[in-house]
Amino acid sequence: MNWEALQRSRLARLILWPASLAYGAAARARAWAYAERFLPQKRLDAAVVSVGNLTTGGVGKTPMVLWLAERFIAQGKRVAILTRGYGGKQGSSDEVELLRSRLGKRAVVAVGADRFAAANKVQAENPADVFLLDDGFQHLQLARDVDILLMDTTRPLQGASLLPAGMLREPLTAMGRADVVVFTRVEAQPGIAAAVAKLRGYPVFTATTKLVGFRQLRSASALLSVDEIGDGPFLAFCGLGNPQQFFRDVGSWGLAVTGEEIFPDHHQYSAGDVERITSAARRSGARALVTTEKDAKNLLGMPVEGLPVYVAVIELEMAQEEEFLALMLGKIAERRGGAA
Repeated sequence: MNWEALQRSRLARLILWPASLAYGAAARARAWAYAERFLPQKRLDAAVVSVGNLTTGGVGKTPMVLWLAERFIAQGKRVAILTRGYGGKQGSSDEVELLRSRLGKRAVVAVGADRFAAANKVQAENPADVFLLDDGFQHLQLARDVDILLMDTTRPLQGASLLPAGMLREPLTAMGRADVVVFTRVEAQPGIAAAVAKLRGYPVFTATTKLVGFRQLRSASALLSVDEIGDGPFLAFCGLGNPQQFFRDVGSWGLAVTGEEIFPDHHQYSAGDVERITSAARRSGARALVTTEKDAKNLLGMPVEGLPVYVAVIELEMAQEEEFLALMLGKIAERRGGAA
């Protein structure tokens, strides 16, 4: 960011500061009302594990939900995911389609702003043992057995402001509601994992982002390795809440990148967008394109002529996986009278 842009940003934060104070007061009052039961929570007859964060933008919630779903399925549990489907329409979104394509018929993905109603519909049609509440930290209407809070190590919160002046959805004191905190993308911040490991006695864990492979756009063929997709060079594009992290990942995977194109989070691509991307690729000398699974869902059948498009497939890796799972199962058993 240049100096002029930085000054504009500071001016905007100053102008929006009174609105942030009001927003923060409302957020604190709402959380207090639920904590003191002035606002009642609705409880399901199955275990609920919430995955959420304190900021706007991506922190790795979808990979975390996928990781949890896979582990619960491996334990023989029937899993359903409750999501609002933000940024989508007609009961779907890029994240919803990603979850469905990865999990297939092994889990139900229920979409709706009223997560309690969506869950009851699931229970009437295809009962679940465990519900995963996607982006659920602020969805206080639904009671949960485990509250997982994700913190992105590439976006430090020191000095961060509340909406609309900053990126915080709630004051940092809201961290106290979490049963466990998971620091994501620790591979990008040397020393973080070692520092977290020293926090003995605290429910804090770390996670890294792992590249599984690449697939060609709209191809059901086997995943390709970095070596198998060729030398490129590549133009990288995405519409994410944290696009710079994707570009850092691409660089860490060893891909030669000649340019980057950024679109809004959950962006649904048009023919004009595809022309912008391919034109930028030609100007930069790129011979192929690379993007994310979410963006692949948002291309919506748009043809990309003349250049291969490779979709990066990633997954979460948890440090101390067994301890993390044991903690979750213990919380569920504790809060559901021994039924984990």
